[in-house]
Amino acid sequence: MKIRTLKELLDAEIVCGEEHLDCDVHSACGSDMMSDVLAFVKNQAVLLTGLVNSQVIRTAEMMDMVCVVFVRSKRPTAEMMEIASDSGIALLTTEKRMFEACGILYSNGLNGEKL
Repeated sequence: MKIRTLKELLDAEIVCGEEHLDCDVHSACGSDMMSDVLAFVKNQAVLLTGLVNSQVIRTAEMMDMVCVVFVRSKRPTAEMMEIASDSGIALLTTEKRMFEACGILYSNGLNGEKL
């Protein structure tokens, strides 16, 4: 799934990394606990989270993620956008809650990684 499609499905706003809208994502992870993200994530993944701090972007960067979606209308800080921009990570925000956002992506073919 392209980030562009993800953006449309979640009625999301891109706040950083518009140039990455045509990048592919192959799996998704929804979590506010970065330790869970570290245990799960593979390349070409998208993280859905309500946590807003620079550790979210650093975690995504370490795990070679290509996109972070902030749920519940959360917005990244300027520092977070700078780190994401330097790392080639697209940042989006949606009004949807995490459960709904994950459900929409799953029902449209974006799965989690097999454990």
